[in-house]
Amino acid sequence: MMKKRNTVYLSEDLIVEILSRVSAVSLARLRTTSKRWNALVKDERLAKKHSAYAPRQSLVITLIDSRVYLMNVSILYGIEKVDLSAKLTGQFSLKDPLSNSLEDIDIRNVFHCDGLLLCSTKDNRLVVWNPCSGETRWIQPRSSYKVSDIYALGYDNTSSCHKILRMDRSEDRIPIQTEYQVYDFTSKSWLVDGVAGGLFIPSIGTRRRGLSVKGNTYWLALTEDGPPFDMFLLSFDFSTDGFRRQSLPTDAPRTYYDVSLSVTREEQQLCMFNIHGSELWIATKMESTGAISWSKSHRFHFRIDEMTVLADQEKPVFVYRFKPKSNMLHIVGEHIYIIQVDQHSADCKCPYLLTYVPSLVQIQQSI
Repeated sequence: MMKKRNTVYLSEDLIVEILSRVSAVSLARLRTTSKRWNALVKDERLAKKHSAYAPRQSLVITLIDSRVYLMNVSILYGIEKVDLSAKLTGQFSLKDPLSNSLEDIDIRNVFHCDGLLLCSTKDNRLVVWNPCSGETRWIQPRSSYKVSDIYALGYDNTSSCHKILRMDRSEDRIPIQTEYQVYDFTSKSWLVDGVAGGLFIPSIGTRRRGLSVKGNTYWLALTEDGPPFDMFLLSFDFSTDGFRRQSLPTDAPRTYYDVSLSVTREEQQLCMFNIHGSELWIATKMESTGAISWSKSHRFHFRIDEMTVLADQEKPVFVYRFKPKSNMLHIVGEHIYIIQVDQHSADCKCPYLLTYVPSLVQIQQSI
């Protein structure tokens, strides 16, 4: 006679404790298995414990055919050879709440901050999205959004909440004025209106996207109240809701078309590189006064379109594209390798690479 096996049921508190040690991307896959798991991954208890105990991941995402994909870039150093790969390992699915269709919504642009993605859609809507938990918040405009709008997602360290910056360049005014609004998650409304003069961010490729570092956003911008087309580092501080001009490396080029910004994957440090492939600077210290200490790093000898820095203490790795909207990546470590992104379609192009730190941070926590 066979013995009956006893089924052991774990308490929900114990399950939360166990899952708090699991990576956010793995939990995102778990959501699709049942409604119960989906609800548990979105649970506030798990979100709080996960931020304290889960291993920190730093990944790369890319926008392909209006969809957000996870990309795994890896290099394994062997005794006699190097194994390297760049593969699309998954797609984040964003559904349209206004449609009965099962199709994903078309995304025009995406911006990352603290595990949240701010996405502008091709039908001119705006949504904040945590792709790991599936939580979304659609942001209603005070006036209709425009294709030319510039957006940024940041964090107010004073009030401990996320905010959204929306910029609209008014070219009908001389000199050019940049009108801006700030959306506050606490009040669920656009609270701040302002006008910034003497600066503008050119409409060139992905540079208008800006980069988030420690809750603030950074762009390369041009001045209008100094030498013609003088370049400077522009930041927006979400704690003070104000713009600030910050220092660039003293030996860096001052021509807008010669440099671009990136951010290191591990330490989330701001960096700037010469797109003609000669130099890279990393911001080692950022003062509240706006002063930045820069350290010059590796030298390259190729033209770089856009780069993601996969920093490692022992062997720094840099991933960049040689041509815009190409699926050919250059991986630079101790040597230079050129590989093709492993994709379902050879026609798919990667418009840009974006450092992404997945988390279970809840959008509703900022309310």
